[in-house]
Amino acid sequence: VGDLNHLISATMSGVTCCLRFPGQLNSDLRKLAVNLIPFPRLHFFMVGFAPLTSRGSQQYSALTVPELTQQMWDAKNMMCAADPRHGRYLTASALFRGKMSTKEVDEQMMNVQNKNSSYFVEWIPNNVKSSVCDIAPTGLKMASTFIGNSTSIQEMFRRVSEQFTAMFRRKAFLHWYTGEGMDEMEFTEAESNMNDLVAEYQQYQDATVGEEEYEEDEEEYEEEA
Repeated sequence: VGDLNHLISATMSGVTCCLRFPGQLNSDLRKLAVNLIPFPRLHFFMVGFAPLTSRGSQQYSALTVPELTQQMWDAKNMMCAADPRHGRYLTASALFRGKMSTKEVDEQMMNVQNKNSSYFVEWIPNNVKSSVCDIAPTGLKMASTFIGNSTSIQEMFRRVSEQFTAMFRRKAFLHWYTGEGMDEMEFTEAESNMNDLVAEYQQYQDATVGEEEYEEDEEEYEEEA
């Protein structure tokens, strides 16, 4: 549990480090939101951290920028019960900490995108942002935190929806809520809302550049008519 709490705090510290420390390519929460949320409803992120080590072995793990980048994008390093390989990234952000070259960081990020282009939607160009904070976390020379807006997060919503549906059909525990003044329809609406969200993630996962252009042409034609 101690190590788990340590990882959670290290990840959150990495997300907010650019607000608290100076850096070469700094960012803030507003920039993160602007860069990571292409559509208002799709604002659920998966986060990752590298290097994933226990507190006792931190001082022995010296990594290079390529190794950090590789670990950071690895599905095993995600703090989320969804596999990013089952979806596509709409946007992503990488926050590096420590003394490193921004040129090397940019090169590694380009490498990742070029080698794994099928895992990124092609209709949002330059959809990976990186920032570098000069101050490394305590006990490490370098670290990186990852924030991704991936369509694979729908796996989590599907799982919750299936579990909810199984219980709601039997009206399990429902009396506790209706007894406090809630209406059964509120649950039905919430379920429908979640299913719509899953469908929206799937829609953008399957979308291609051709479809986007066709939709835009269609809208222009309707406006002219």
